[in-house]
Parts: sequence; structure tokens; C-alpha cells
Amino acid sequence: MFDPDIRALAAELLDMSKERGFTVATIESCTGGLVCGALTAIAGSSAMVLGGLITYANEAKAALAGVPEPLLKQHGAVSEPVARAMAEGGRRRLDATFAVSITGVAGPGGGSVEKPVGLVHFACAGPSGTRHRERRFGEKSRDEIRRLSVLEALDLLRETALTGP
Repeated sequence: MFDPDIRALAAELLDMSKERGFTVATIESCTGGLVCGALTAIAGSSAMVLGGLITYANEAKAALAGVPEPLLKQHGAVSEPVARAMAEGGRRRLDATFAVSITGVAGPGGGSVEKPVGLVHFACAGPSGTRHRERRFGEKSRDEIRRLSVLEALDLLRETALTGP
């Protein structure tokens, strides 16, 4: 179901979790649960994955991940502050060692000059703080932007688990 690169990253995270004893939660918007799906596609992932929140609408970001509504209004859903708040809120709510979040514009519509199609914000919250990445994947297909976002989120999770923020 998932391409070999995604499966390899997910398997590596499971191995790291077994060695280091950490747990993971995902808080996803434009990927709609694909990161959690990639992790749970690996046998034995129940030892690592606590759960995932799909917070596609702003109301869900606020209700499920605890993102403050004023933050959403001030910065918009596709922003660094919201990605950070999603990861931090999801980590608290699911009591995970690490929580990775994704919010972006997968297209083909919905973009603007300030926030074009392909703009995606990622955050990973852990015991030492929260790390953020911004990627601009460009005018790729919706499926490709979502696939690249899953890879990026898994890589950020791996990097944070290895080194901290």
C-alpha cells in the first residue's frame, strides 16, 4: 500500500522505538491520517503508535488538538505556529513521547500568493521541545504532495527522536 521509502522509514522508527522505548502520536490535516497509516502498516507498531488525530477542519484542530482559536485566526491553519500547537496539543492529549503534525495546502485548489499549493508545515513535539519544518513542494499533484509530506513527517519524527529539537 505504501511505497518502499515510506515503509522503510516507518520500520526504522519502529526499531528505534523498541530500542529507546518511545511512543508516537500523529496529528494530521492535509495527509488525512496517512502518516499514522504508514506507521501502523508495520507489524508490531502497536508497541509504538498510541493514535492519530485527523484535524482537517479548524474546528477539529481546536477541539481535538487544543489549538487556540485566536492562533488559527491570526496565522491561519497553514502556518508554523499552528503546526507547533497541533504537535504540542496532540502530544499532551495522547500522552505520547513524540507527536508529529502536518498542515498544508495539497491542492489542486485552495492556494494563495502567501500560501501556495504545495506549502506544508510540519512540527514534532517531544520531551526536549518542538522542532518545525516548512516545505514548498510546488505545483505537484495532490497525491504527490501528500506522499512527500508523509516522507517528510516520518523523517522529522526520526530526526527528533534521534537528536531532539
